[in-house]
Order: sequence, then C-alpha cells, then structure tokens
Amino acid sequence: MLMDQALVEQYQRDGFVILENVFSAEEVAAMLDAVVHGDRVATTTVEAKDAKGMPSRLAIWFDLGEDIWSAVSTCPRLVNPVRILLGEEAAFFHGKVILKEAKKGGAWEWHQDYGYWYDQGFAFPRLASASIALDPATRENGCLQVLRGSHMLGRVTHGRFGTQTGIDPERMKLIEPLFERVYCEMKPGSVLFFHCNLLHASGQNTSDHHRRSVIMCYNALSNPQLAVGYRDNLGLNICAEKRPVPVGADDAILKAAARVTK
Repeated sequence: MLMDQALVEQYQRDGFVILENVFSAEEVAAMLDAVVHGDRVATTTVEAKDAKGMPSRLAIWFDLGEDIWSAVSTCPRLVNPVRILLGEEAAFFHGKVILKEAKKGGAWEWHQDYGYWYDQGFAFPRLASASIALDPATRENGCLQVLRGSHMLGRVTHGRFGTQTGIDPERMKLIEPLFERVYCEMKPGSVLFFHCNLLHASGQNTSDHHRRSVIMCYNALSNPQLAVGYRDNLGLNICAEKRPVPVGADDAILKAAARVTK
C-alpha cells in the first residue's frame, strides 16, 4: 500500500483521502474485541451530548504503551502515510474509539478538529487524523460527513452546542453551499485520512447496526504545543508527545491480541 503522489495531491485538494483494505478482517476483529472487552476503552470512555441531547460516547487516551491500541497507533500502514501527508516526522497526539451504538448513538456537530486543538495550544494546523472503520459505515448508521476542500477555509470560530464544541449552525448554513458534502461510507478495515481543518460531522445512529471506529491523531513533529497540560471541557489533560512516533512491526496488532488471549 502506497500513499503515492496522486493521493497526496488529492489530500491537499480535498482535505481527505480514503484507502480501502488497510486492515485485514482478523485485525478488525481483534480491535472490536478490544473495544468490547479491553481495559483501555472501559477506563477512558467519556460522553458528550449533541445539540438535541443525545449521548455521543468516545474513549480517548494520550499515551502509548504495550496494548493493541499502541500497536495500531504505531502501525506502519498508518504512520508512514501520515508522515507523507504531513511532509515530515509525526508525533503521536492521541487515539480514540468512537462508540456510535445502534439506536442510541448521538450526532457529532459540524466542527474542525483544529477548532478544538487550537485552544489546546497547537501553534499551527499541522495535524492529521486516520479514522479506521470497524463496522460498515453507512448513511443510515451515522457515517462521517465531510465538506470537500473546506480545510482551505482556515480555522473557523467554534462554540458550545450541547456539551460538544462546534461551529455556529447559522454560520454553517452559509458555509455549506460553498462545498460538496461527501458521506464517507466505508467498509471495515478502510481508513480515512483527513486534515485537521476539514469540516466534518456525523448524524445520529437510529439504525439497528453499530458504527464503531478508531481514530489515531498525529501532530507534525515541528509543530509546538504552546499550552502544555491544557484541560478541555471534558476534563481531559491534553499533552502531546514530542518524539517521532515509533514505527512498529506490521504484524504487531495480531501479536498484541494474541498476548491478551493467552
């Protein structure tokens, strides 16, 4: 799998690119098992309500260790494309599991990730995320929606809606006609790489099917975090690593899963 020049140009133009079949069915099954049974998700899950009061749940962490999620974070199939897209070494920022459960998963309001991360002290919008689909992502179960090319706007002012941070809906009504809305429907094992200023959202999951995903976030190594130790509105202590993310072995995910089952 290569992040070739054509895909880099697509990312620079659109603010995102999707690669299919990045992770095998066995790797996806191992990650889903860790979502359901693992300590990392169980101990780091927080909840934010959308503008209609529906709960949006995610597990989030800021450190690398020895578990399966660290193996995913350092997987060369994520790290190397991110290095190419950022144009330099990447540092691990954080990982999170989005838990959009059947019938009750809340929406995520329109936002840019840098709308959060600017206030967490990052000097430049030199961050990228890699979102791995663990379940089929469809319009019906609240797949990610993006506005193609909207990262070119630069950072837009964000405010509080429900217990989430997002863009004023009245402003969004003016912005949205400027761009094409894309529903990022994905098969399990596919990865969406996207720019930190890309406008994105997701609808509520009123379907009978879960939509769970893992998002690994990376900072360009040269991008300073000016306010270290910032606490966000969920009480999370935000502090990014300041070393190049280590590149693990390509089979590390299944090996990490095997250690747990022994």
